[in-house]
Amino acid sequence: MTDEAVEHRRLIIAGSGIAGLSAAIYAARSNNDPLVLEGGEPGGQLTLTTDVANYPGFPDGISGPDLVNNMKEQARQFGTEIDHGVVTEVEADDRPFRVELRDGTVYTCDGLIAASGASARTLGIPGEDELMGFGVSTCATCDGAFFRGEDMLVVGGGDAAMEEANFLTKFADTVYIAHRRENFRAEDYWVDRIHEKVDDGEVKILKNTEAVEIHGTEEDGVDHVDLVRHHEGHPTNKLDDPGTEQLQLDVGAVFLAIGHTPNTEYLDGTSVEMDDAGYLQTQGGDGGGQTKTAIEGIFGAGDVVDHHYQQAATAGGMGVKAALDADDYLEEAVTAAPAEAESASAEADD
Repeated sequence: MTDEAVEHRRLIIAGSGIAGLSAAIYAARSNNDPLVLEGGEPGGQLTLTTDVANYPGFPDGISGPDLVNNMKEQARQFGTEIDHGVVTEVEADDRPFRVELRDGTVYTCDGLIAASGASARTLGIPGEDELMGFGVSTCATCDGAFFRGEDMLVVGGGDAAMEEANFLTKFADTVYIAHRRENFRAEDYWVDRIHEKVDDGEVKILKNTEAVEIHGTEEDGVDHVDLVRHHEGHPTNKLDDPGTEQLQLDVGAVFLAIGHTPNTEYLDGTSVEMDDAGYLQTQGGDGGGQTKTAIEGIFGAGDVVDHHYQQAATAGGMGVKAALDADDYLEEAVTAAPAEAESASAEADD
């Protein structure tokens, strides 16, 4: 591992999802020569979505990978450099910032946009990876409409699961909710709303139940799901217990709503502020500088900040804000510095 920076960059963008690439397009057009580091999930979560029907400008829809590739091409046309690389550490005590990658490569930079996203948590069960994007999804608002008229399964017991189940009743014949415990973690508002849907026959709740395998094919999608149930909850920990039931559920789609993990570990050693879950805290508000973090010159955009909307279009808008905020910072704090130093030197000579 080398401790020597291979080169200095005016602006580095960590992450190549919609937020990072939107930031790159704007930053490149502002002559900030951005370097996009793709991260561990190049293209972000959108690459797991086979069809994107709700991104503005594509009335016939577009695949997630195609949308990401189009944005990469657009960013490159304006001068963005895109490279493989996962940021593992940022040293922000001094200027310029020091950015180290997993392979040992080191850069320095004047500004940094953290757009590294959040990774959806998954179950780790057979069939999940193979059918992700083919009936298995982590985003009901992205993919729910593709399974209109099907029975659907939502896995989870928090606010996200209740919200996704409620949304899916617009399209599903029946929405099943599988939760591994007896009591939901969701707010009473969402629990009450879901029970209204239960009374209407739109939702069925499977408590103390966990999915253990998803069956289907890429061609035909999800066919059915194997589940286990135990009256004391957490049934996968009690598979040898005679009281554990085996059941099968015929559904056309499975939505995982068990949370996200923001990809912010590389900022742990800095004074960038985060909430308890690891999401970046930005300035917000309704004026300029909304994407600023607690460190001057470091900005946050997309799912690394937003744990509520988590949509491609909102991530793109935040990426644009971050690029504009970074441009203001680079113009004021970085570009002006050499001129001030030159002026101070001239005055000293006098």
